[in-house]
Amino acid sequence: MAEIARRTTSIGNRVMFLIHRREVLNQAVDTFKAQGVDQSRLDAGMVQTLTRKVDRLPEPKLILVDEAHHALAKSYQRILNKFPNAHVLLFTATPIRTGRRQMDEVADDIIVGQSISDLTKQGFLAPFDYYSIDDIDADKLKRSSTGDYTNASMDEAVSRKIYGHIISNYQRLADGKQAVVYTYSVESAKRIAKAFNKANISAVEVDGSTEDNIRDHYVKQFRDKKIRILVNVNLFTEGVDLPDVDCVIMARPTQSLALYLQFSMRCLNPREGKQAIIIDHVANWKTFGLPDSDRDWKNAIISKDKNSKRKKNDEPTFAITQCDYCFAVVPSSKVKDGKCPMCGKPIKVHAAVEQTDDQLKLINDRKRLINDILNDEVMQNVANKSVKELHTMKELQAYAKLHKYKRGWVYYQAKMKGLIKRK
Repeated sequence: MAEIARRTTSIGNRVMFLIHRREVLNQAVDTFKAQGVDQSRLDAGMVQTLTRKVDRLPEPKLILVDEAHHALAKSYQRILNKFPNAHVLLFTATPIRTGRRQMDEVADDIIVGQSISDLTKQGFLAPFDYYSIDDIDADKLKRSSTGDYTNASMDEAVSRKIYGHIISNYQRLADGKQAVVYTYSVESAKRIAKAFNKANISAVEVDGSTEDNIRDHYVKQFRDKKIRILVNVNLFTEGVDLPDVDCVIMARPTQSLALYLQFSMRCLNPREGKQAIIIDHVANWKTFGLPDSDRDWKNAIISKDKNSKRKKNDEPTFAITQCDYCFAVVPSSKVKDGKCPMCGKPIKVHAAVEQTDDQLKLINDRKRLINDILNDEVMQNVANKSVKELHTMKELQAYAKLHKYKRGWVYYQAKMKGLIKRK
């Protein structure tokens, strides 16, 4: 954005830069200065400020919008509608909104950047390990008018055991790492911070009511590693620079893909030798897959018809599985010889279901599988069992058929269980 602004101002044209967080505005202005942008031709400010004085602003040739998934809001629209002749470039890492209305209402097209997995391979993002310990009853979650869950339903759905589990699993998986915790209410944030401090792990709670100077002080202490854990409510999602976060802990369920990616990617700033840790206590991965799962962003920016209701079959599916022993969530492709790539224990891999428009084929495959189960008593018996509960060759063969495992899997498991004599 700074380079585009530099080229625009260098030929005498004005640029307007819109952002919605104070913390990021100063960083952006410093970047623009360092890039050589003509400051006399730049109007940079928070959208909340610029929308109030839009009638007094000079007309820009170019408008740059940061975190542009917010651009459908009235404050943004007031500015954009005031300057209909300006070229508008909208930038966001998460071009999707919760609800029906999407980015096609403000954008003519989307230029998709490199994927998270590609950026990780190139060293621009840190690799991560993902664990999930589900402390939530998803059936109790209810959506608000915004499309995300209500605070009241989240409070009811989240288990009280989560406070102890967050501490024990941080100590087990990420002990000593700088971590940011995302939760849904001030009360829960304070309880989590209290639990960490009780375990002699330094933690503070920050939320929207925390005074700016106190919040800035806490962030500085966190950067200086004088505080180990930042527990927050709706703050450290967009823009704030926290380069030393090595672990993210999710204690808030969400229906927003944008919010999920902002949560999980907070710890992905790269550093030599870094392996980030994501601990999901509310099963967000079951809705969204892993942070680096492939996504159809072209389709994501298209607004839904007012009368259409999203069906379960319309949801994307992801070829990922979870280990029953260490709780790691991993792509199915990384599972070799029926073992978890994280702990080496046996892991159950479900057959990958690709996202496809050919729903008829998917339905027929499911019908065939159901018929197989109904006509095979052994398959019925093993349907709800784990691998460790299988004790005969027939059970292993039925289980492999049910989950579409290769013949070698049966042989390997039978050998491990002593059903095949070793030579």
